[in-house]
Amino acid sequence: MEQHDHSSSPHDAPHTVSYVTYLLIWLALVMLTGLTVALAGVDLGRWIIITALTIASIKTMLVLEVFMHLKFEDKTFRLFVLVACVTFAIFITLTFFDYAFA
Repeated sequence: MEQHDHSSSPHDAPHTVSYVTYLLIWLALVMLTGLTVALAGVDLGRWIIITALTIASIKTMLVLEVFMHLKFEDKTFRLFVLVACVTFAIFITLTFFDYAFA
């Protein structure tokens, strides 16, 4: 049987995130959620959807990068996540164009 040496794999190195980083990300998520709630009461017309989705996208990237440890993954996996996010964004955009001009 063939044996492979995985000792130099980047996944073997421990990746730790400090509690301060977790706390700062949590505070950012809470503040962005508060901003979303505050903007729900403001009449921004059609811009409210774009604003809410922008805030949600920022929160998604914070969670993906820190809590799901995406920043420690190799570039290929990050590319797959990016392709999935772009595909999702295309579908959301097409849905809103259909809704806006129907």
